[in-house]
Amino acid sequence: MSLDPYKLRLDFPILSQTMPNGKPLVYLDNGATSQKPISVIQATDDYYAKENANIHRGVYYLSQHATELFERTRIKTSHFFQAQCAKAIIFTRGTTDAINLVAQTYGRANVSEGDEIVLSVQEHHSNLVPWQMLAQEKKAFLKFFPILEDTTYDLSKLNEIITKRTKIVAISQMSNVTGTVHDLSKIIDRARQVGAKVLVDGAQAACHMPIHLVDMDVDFYAFSAHKMLGPTGVGVLFGKEEILEAMPPWLGGGDMIESVELESSTYAALPAKLEAGTPNIAGVIGFSHALDYLQKVGMKNIKDHERMLTEYALDQLHKVGGLTLYGTEDLEKRGGVVSFTMDGIHPHDVGSILDEEGVAIRVGHHCCQPLMKQLQIPGTCRASFYFYNTKEDIDMLVHSIGKVKSIFGRVVRK
Repeated sequence: MSLDPYKLRLDFPILSQTMPNGKPLVYLDNGATSQKPISVIQATDDYYAKENANIHRGVYYLSQHATELFERTRIKTSHFFQAQCAKAIIFTRGTTDAINLVAQTYGRANVSEGDEIVLSVQEHHSNLVPWQMLAQEKKAFLKFFPILEDTTYDLSKLNEIITKRTKIVAISQMSNVTGTVHDLSKIIDRARQVGAKVLVDGAQAACHMPIHLVDMDVDFYAFSAHKMLGPTGVGVLFGKEEILEAMPPWLGGGDMIESVELESSTYAALPAKLEAGTPNIAGVIGFSHALDYLQKVGMKNIKDHERMLTEYALDQLHKVGGLTLYGTEDLEKRGGVVSFTMDGIHPHDVGSILDEEGVAIRVGHHCCQPLMKQLQIPGTCRASFYFYNTKEDIDMLVHSIGKVKSIFGRVVRK
């Protein structure tokens, strides 16, 4: 059953508003963050208005109830992503926080001088900088998968890149720049052959397609709630239970301890061991309602709708002269992201003019500076879609690009 974006848009208050200049909002920056349905907004408001209390500590009703709502979200997240168990779900502040947690716990404990950490040249800085820091500390080596012309991973030298010295492979499932969706099965199989652990940056993929973590057989999977209808400041780290059990804690403090003496401590069982301090309780409860909404819409329906939008966008943009589009043309390997540059016009100028038309896109290097250097460009213009976007949104994008060309005096090339 297909989804009806026009009906679903009614659940998102922000999508019906006009900009200060009177233009209706055309929101095409879902790769940065998604909009929130009223059910999520109401859930976070209700927590602060009716349920506000700290969790895991109080014996009174409000604390017990807040704890139940918080832990129910953990179970729901485990089921939604078909994870190993609820204890394997660790709440963090976001994808960045989750990746840093792995680097600073598993990485510090298991990476030694001369070992290798394998990444790709198109990783988001959040899945690059933490590993740079770890490699510098441990005197380890970073190795990178190159990309082919269509921005898929070049695996022609897979066995030379992942070797017996490789301890961690940290790789994105979907590019936040090009929308390229990568088949990770060969990478995971090779990592298994040499005993390396695999972390997948799922920040872009988790919100757009069905994810079955047990079937993927990854050791770690990180993503953010705010890209999938949830509040900001909430992330999830999935880790195989036996690996998480063996990992030392990263942050010390309240709620992650079993017993504390003046000079030593013992730590709590999972997941508390890796969740020090008071978390974003309202955000996690809001994320529960986001998962409910996504479950109702259907992740396969979302994937199919975005594929239709991407196909339409590529078709329309190919008709516009003076554009360079990035990423594979194979829709089987692509999510709802379109990145482009305009001949002789800086992306920031494009974004500013589109903003005057009410069209919100992201411009710049998208936290992927090494990729931009390889592509020999300062940045791109990125339109990213979600299930509440429509063909009319894309038509407005194309129309607004025409205004950019008009302002800069560019003639459409036939």
